[in-house]
Parts: sequence; C-alpha cells; structure tokens
Amino acid sequence: MSVSGKRLGIVVGVDGSAASNAAVMWAAQEAAMRHVPLTLVHMVNAAVPTWPEMPITAGIAVWQEQEGRQVLEHAVKIAEDNLKAEPKIAIKSELRCSPPVPTLVELSEEAEMVVVGSYGRGAVGRALLGSVSSGVVRRASCPVAIVHDQDPSQPRPAHPERAPVLVGIDGSPASELATAIAFDEASRRGVGLQAVHAWSDIEVVELPGLDWSAVKSEAELSLAERLAGWQERYPDVTVHRLVVCDRPARQLIEQSRSAQLVVLGSHGRGGFTGMLLGSVSNAVVHSVSTPVIVARPS
Repeated sequence: MSVSGKRLGIVVGVDGSAASNAAVMWAAQEAAMRHVPLTLVHMVNAAVPTWPEMPITAGIAVWQEQEGRQVLEHAVKIAEDNLKAEPKIAIKSELRCSPPVPTLVELSEEAEMVVVGSYGRGAVGRALLGSVSSGVVRRASCPVAIVHDQDPSQPRPAHPERAPVLVGIDGSPASELATAIAFDEASRRGVGLQAVHAWSDIEVVELPGLDWSAVKSEAELSLAERLAGWQERYPDVTVHRLVVCDRPARQLIEQSRSAQLVVLGSHGRGGFTGMLLGSVSNAVVHSVSTPVIVARPS
C-alpha cells in the first residue's frame, strides 16, 4: 500500500504525552517497514481560549516554542532509539504554530499515513486530546492510525509480534479499502490475517423466522469470495475467516485482544448487514488497547 509521491511518508502528531510517545515508536517501525520518511510534527496553538479574554504575551509564545522544540527533540530520540536495528530512514521534525486538527488534515494530503496518540496532555497549549484524534480520523485524506500507550492491566497476546492483523469486513467500499490495508500490513509483518464479518446489529432472537445456519453459510461463502482476490495477491498471508451474528463493535473489541493491529473502515453499510458504521469504528478506537488503523480514501 506504499503510495509513491507521498513525500512526508508517515506523519506523527507529537505532544510529549505517553500515548504520543507510543505513537512515535509505532510509527517509526511502520516507516521502517515501508522504507519511507518519518515526519514528526508538534503544533503550538497560539489561540488559547481564556475567560476573561487576555492577550497572549510574547513570553508565552517563546515558552511554547521552546517547549515544542524540546518535545520534538525527545520524539526524534525515541524514534532513533527504536530503529537501531532497522534500516535507516529519514526522520524529520517540524514545529507548527497552528491548531492540530486542520494541520494534520492538511499534512495528510502528502502522507501515506497519519499517526496520533489516543489522547494527549491536558496542559494549556498542549494538543492531541481525544477530540483531536477523532477529528483527524473524520477528515484526513489518508489512513489514520490511533495508538494507545500500553496499559499493563489490559490483556495482550503472549507474543505480540506473532499476533495476527484483525480486519472488519462488511462489503462496503470503506471495508474494501480496510481489507487492502490489512493484507498489506499482515504481509509486511509476516503474520496471519483475521477477517471478521459481524452479520447484524440486531440479536437473532429479534428477527422472526430467521434461519441463522442458512444465513451464516451464505455469509461465509460471500466472505470467502470477497477475500479470494486478495489472497491471490498476498499468497504469504494466511487468512482466518470468522462470521458471527453479533454487534460489530463488541466482536471487534473482543477479537482485538489477541491481535497486534486492528484495521477498520471509517464508515460502512447501514441496515442488517452494517459492519463499519462510524459509530462502530468510533467505539472500537476508544475501547481497545491495540493500535487501530482507520482506512480513509486518498
């Protein structure tokens, strides 16, 4: 899925928070796998709302710039330390005096992927809170990865580097793009792919006269046909297919506990076959500890 002409490679919004640092480490590995540059961006939002309204003094602006440069220096060191055993890639850093969401959305036009922490630091002038990651996911012109800092209390695969990539599929154009990304990511990592189709947001018992066994057989055949072309393109990727009659978000959250990466569409079909509605991807992003890539059309 490497896109030629995307001069910025992997773009990371950084603010020095734990989630941001985790995003830098993940993005550095992603850039090394793709052999593309890593671009680290820290945004200083000078328009800090206050009440009563007060002007921003030159001293505050200088302090913001100094602190921003320190954040970037630390992020560069994290990336370099994380890539000692990897092929060398270009690491660039940039300080922007602009609000984070519009800045990252603009940069996404020249990026293969934008990576953000799931939340950020709450101090004045610090950005990349949950609202920022949500805003970038909705508006970016390329795939967006959301990375959480690791919570020791959350379950993790015994060998994360061997865990599969998980993708949610519903047959929509958004999930088709997610499938393309998921196969590419699994191939680069040398791991299997878990393809999940959750048939309905409605419990089986709520649908009178439904023969679930017949529906499941038809859905399994449809899923196999949909994946066949991708399996031919990526013969090195072992695919495990799963069709369930369950709420999509609940199933994806559960399956994510044994995956190293989750790939979702940004929206999907409605109705009984709906899988990747905005509410589903939003629920998964906020509920899992695994990195999540949300497919966005270029």
